[in-house]
Amino acid sequence: MFKKQKLKGKVVAITGAARGIGLATAEALIAQGALVCIGDVDLELAEKEAKRIGAKAFKVDVRDRDSFTQFIQNTIQHFGSLYALVNNAGIMPMGAFLDEDPALADAQIDINFRGVIIGMQLALPELIKQGTGHIVNIASLAGRFALPGSAVYSGTKFAVIGLTEAVAGEFRDSNIQFTAILPSKVLTELTSGTDQASKTIPSVTPQQVANAVVSTLIKPRLFIAVPDFLQTVHGAYGLMPQWMQKGARKILGDDGILTKLDHSAHSGYASRIHKLTK
Repeated sequence: MFKKQKLKGKVVAITGAARGIGLATAEALIAQGALVCIGDVDLELAEKEAKRIGAKAFKVDVRDRDSFTQFIQNTIQHFGSLYALVNNAGIMPMGAFLDEDPALADAQIDINFRGVIIGMQLALPELIKQGTGHIVNIASLAGRFALPGSAVYSGTKFAVIGLTEAVAGEFRDSNIQFTAILPSKVLTELTSGTDQASKTIPSVTPQQVANAVVSTLIKPRLFIAVPDFLQTVHGAYGLMPQWMQKGARKILGDDGILTKLDHSAHSGYASRIHKLTK
């Protein structure tokens, strides 16, 4: 049984936190008394939101080890320590696997997976030095139930889940904790245009995901599905024979991204993430 943690005065750094899940997590942690640094490639927006909620903002491109190193160092220099890192930065292009721009596939691997590796490798030495701390990786239920129409994204999230579990195993005799958060469809810009494409997938708010982050920082768990009942659903799904899984997913229409995505509604987000490949 892990000892419950109080978050007042604890320093938490969050990537991709100028909007969406990251920003909601920053707000939820500040409400608990935590000291929060938000990092994002969009420094102007990050600084604006940080001023509004009472956080500190620094620029970070999680693909760049030097940039991520500076973000961690800036956090420690500003607040004096680091208790937790929330690896939240991520992108989710949608469309057929064979149609995906190779540069966009690379960007997903670099941001969604390699960025998590870099963040963990940079934060862990500080946590080891302190003898305590927590790494929270925002994964996805698409890392358990692979999603047609977001093949590379699903692959990166499977990787994040495996990485989290493996590194947690290496540190199981320490006071450092690890968590992978597995949300279903989160109502952010990332899932814009999917109202008809994913009707059978439970929707959650960024605040619900943020609450899961706060919960695990207080009382650690290795995996948390959001909503929580999907943790049980996944266990039951894993026991089903493949033919039954395939039939169930066909009935549920899990290929809705390929057949029902509203591309006009999704175009704003798609355009923004395409800029990351330049």
